[in-house]
Amino acid sequence: MSFGEADRRQLSERGIGEAEAERQLALLRQPPQPFRLLRPCTPGDGIRVLGEEAAEGLVTDQGDAAAAGRFGKLVPASGAATRMFRTLLELLQEDPPPSAEQLARRAGAGDGPAGDALRLLAELPRVPFRDALAAACAARGSDLDTLRERGDAVPVLAALLGPEGLGLADLPKGLVPFHRHPGGEVRTPLEEHLVEGAGYLADGRGACRLHFTVPPEHRERFRAEAQAASARIAARREVRCEVGLSVQEPSTDTLALDPDTGEPFRDDDGTLLLRPGGHGALLHNLQALGGDLLYLKNIDNVLPEGPAQAAVAHWQRVLGGLLVRLEARARELRRRLAGEDSRQLLIAAESFVEELGRPLPGHDPSPAARRRRVLDLLDRPLRVCGVVPNAGEPGGGPFWVRRPDGEISVQIVERAEVPGDDEEQAAVFASSTHFNPVQLACALRDADGLPYELDRFVDPRAVFIARKSHQGRPLLALERPGLWNGAMAGWHTVFVEVPGDTFAPVKTVFDLLRPAHQAAGS
Repeated sequence: MSFGEADRRQLSERGIGEAEAERQLALLRQPPQPFRLLRPCTPGDGIRVLGEEAAEGLVTDQGDAAAAGRFGKLVPASGAATRMFRTLLELLQEDPPPSAEQLARRAGAGDGPAGDALRLLAELPRVPFRDALAAACAARGSDLDTLRERGDAVPVLAALLGPEGLGLADLPKGLVPFHRHPGGEVRTPLEEHLVEGAGYLADGRGACRLHFTVPPEHRERFRAEAQAASARIAARREVRCEVGLSVQEPSTDTLALDPDTGEPFRDDDGTLLLRPGGHGALLHNLQALGGDLLYLKNIDNVLPEGPAQAAVAHWQRVLGGLLVRLEARARELRRRLAGEDSRQLLIAAESFVEELGRPLPGHDPSPAARRRRVLDLLDRPLRVCGVVPNAGEPGGGPFWVRRPDGEISVQIVERAEVPGDDEEQAAVFASSTHFNPVQLACALRDADGLPYELDRFVDPRAVFIARKSHQGRPLLALERPGLWNGAMAGWHTVFVEVPGDTFAPVKTVFDLLRPAHQAAGS
């Protein structure tokens, strides 16, 4: 046994059963290979490309469903902003801090953090938090413009990132200023998601339902920001935003493994190290929403209000409209197949299942067995995923995969899921033509209107195992099957190409300087 009485008490306090803990250890000790990549999805082979006429009809269908109150939106927003400022934090943590002269010499010699610091000084007029930063510097007895002219970046970085200044490095990304609009209005990603959602979520009473998963220590700050942003939106639009918040459940935390001993990794005090289980843990939050039709989108992929955001809203409506049509077709076929013994209907249902990215096996079972199989396959959650042409962004993409049981399907695959020592699989991954921007429209209820039990459709083998460290010691970390990867492996999936300019993630502070994030007239 891997656990003593104290371990069992610690696990129980988190809501983790001993059997689940043993299962996690087994995965860490002998990582599974959940699938093989067959080929990338491409237009006409796993990716649909929709013309203007088809898109127009889908927009109408989505509008009807939204007016009936069927659509909501989920935005994972627990991620910290630390990575946005990683190189700047490295500089700020030096002891002693570099002078302006030292920074200039280091930047000239190609030092990355020094170069980033001087670049930030040069670009300060364009960053959305410029005025707040000037006030923070003034409160510390400094003048921002004077510091900028001298190239003295360290006091500026302290005011920007430190706890006695704006403290942006310690905030969740959803609360960092992202966009400055005409008149000096500054908006966070949270507010821009509300504005964007108002363009395609409103029901017949003007209600827009959005839900954010947030870190528990910042829950009240998110709540205050959501209330203030909702009031501003209601003042200029005939909509109201109904915002829900939740946190990642402690019961979804996972164990780590000591690679030297093969035993559970423990803190210095002997207690088990339990780590957040990755975004796949949010499947429980998704289930708890009990939603009908739901959009899923990352917190940092949001554009400022204006023409670009309107284009995003259009494509969200297209994806949602296709979801509505596919769900209705699946329900109709299942209803008819349950009551009709028709060979023609069976063939039509099988053909539809294959349209949903799940080819049926080549062998020919009896008509009764085929009918049972298709009835089961039609009773699954469904997602329509926007994908953009690959422009070199890091992350996953759409692929045809074969699982160990022989089942072939289309899936979103991350680079971390591909064995690093498998050159053939790495080559298949590198040949991808499209990228996953996490722009999903999901159908979550069965034909009777009841929420699916989403755990039934998870591939438990599709875990992520990464080499990390804690307190200077190496460990193997376990992440649950990703929310849009293995956690949705049993869902039906349809990929649709969307324009690349609908995708503008913010991974570093300098991404805020891209034209896409500079609001018109700001």
